[in-house]
Amino acid sequence: MRLKNIAPVCLVVILLFPISSFAQTLNGFSKAPMAANIAAHEIQMTAKKYEFNPSVITVKKGERVKLIITATDRDHGFKLDAFKINQRLKKGEPATVEFTADQAGEFPFQCSVICGMGHHRMKGKLVVVQ
Repeated sequence: MRLKNIAPVCLVVILLFPISSFAQTLNGFSKAPMAANIAAHEIQMTAKKYEFNPSVITVKKGERVKLIITATDRDHGFKLDAFKINQRLKKGEPATVEFTADQAGEFPFQCSVICGMGHHRMKGKLVVVQ
C-alpha cells in the first residue's frame, strides 16, 4: 500500500527537478547586464571656435553612446544637461563621453568653457529616436 502512495510523489519530483533546474539557469542569464555585451555607438566629433562637428547627433533610444570629442584650436567643454554631462575638452586630447540614451527627444548641448565672443553660438543637438 505504501508503494502506491510514494510512486506518484517520486514521479512528480523526477519530472519537476529538470524543469526547476532549467528555470534557474534561465533566471541567471536574465540577471546578466545586457549593456556590457552591446557595443557602443561610437561617434567622432571635433570642437573648435564656435562649432561642434557634427552639430546634430542622432541615436536610438536605449543605445549606448560613445562620443570621442577633440578640441582642435583651444580648450572647450561639452555640456549635455539632459544626461548630466559636463566634460572639459583639452586642446588636442580626445575626450570620451559615454552614456545610455534612455530617453527619446531632442536635447541641446553646448560648449561649457568660455572660448571667445562667439561662445554663445557653440551649440548642437542630440536627437534620440524610438
